[in-house]
Amino acid sequence: MGGLGAIGVPGLVIILVIVLIVFGPKKLPEIGGAVGKTFAEFKKSTKGLMEDDDDSVKKVEKKSDAS
Repeated sequence: MGGLGAIGVPGLVIILVIVLIVFGPKKLPEIGGAVGKTFAEFKKSTKGLMEDDDDSVKKVEKKSDAS
């Protein structure tokens, strides 16, 4: 299984058409905004985790240098 990368353009078009049929054109901007905010928050959180991880590595390196 190739995962999400194996969907391709035709698959994405089919998914978008199904979403349009299910939710209708009036709800799509609201859904898109909510998805965008969710991805932005997820990106911000993962960036914070990566920075925390980098800080931890630097502290360990300083301790080993001081020894």
